[in-house]
Amino acid sequence: MKVMVLLSGGMDSATCLGLALREEDEVWTVSFDYGQRHAIELAAAHAVAAHWGIAPERRLVVPLDHVFSGSALTGHADVPLARSQGEIGQDVPITYVPARNLVFLSIATALAEPLDVQALFIGANALDYSGYPDCRPAFLDAFARTAQLGTRSGIEGSGLVVRAPLLQMRKREIVLLGHELGVPFALTHSCYLGLRPACGQCDACQLRRKGFAEAGLTDPLPYASNA
Repeated sequence: MKVMVLLSGGMDSATCLGLALREEDEVWTVSFDYGQRHAIELAAAHAVAAHWGIAPERRLVVPLDHVFSGSALTGHADVPLARSQGEIGQDVPITYVPARNLVFLSIATALAEPLDVQALFIGANALDYSGYPDCRPAFLDAFARTAQLGTRSGIEGSGLVVRAPLLQMRKREIVLLGHELGVPFALTHSCYLGLRPACGQCDACQLRRKGFAEAGLTDPLPYASNA
């Protein structure tokens, strides 16, 4: 099967890429430059794909600057730090980027169809995550149905499958799966502030650190001394 992985450069999408490479015949990646303050993740996506030998012509990067607003990840609002584990995931946080996965999946579908790609892999997670509505099963199911109805391949052929293999996994399970797959976690990036060393206090850093701690493994990323 020919598949395309939405590769952000984070640990979840890198684990998705590892799964795709283990299971499928031909793997493409697509990353999005959307004006994110943590644009360092694009370099991480490039490094992860190169580590696994994805040919440069199969690594797509889509520029989407100035498309998204209303989020701390694309504007000047402060990224919340040091939220308690009880707070994370209980609301839609200011780091939510409006319709991000809806746009990403739509563009990936448009890129995938003429390439005869049969499945999209996305590292969405609905358990240990920050509360984003476009990471939930209902959204992904609805998008898959829409893509089936709105594409020629969906009407005339077998259509495009949307796969979210990490959707019902805890971060601990994702870390263990990534470890088994040989994911180069040291090359990935999670920090919303785009820092190296990572801040260690934003939601993404906290969820990542929790996952590694619960898996009993050492996170290879450096964190700020006050994290």
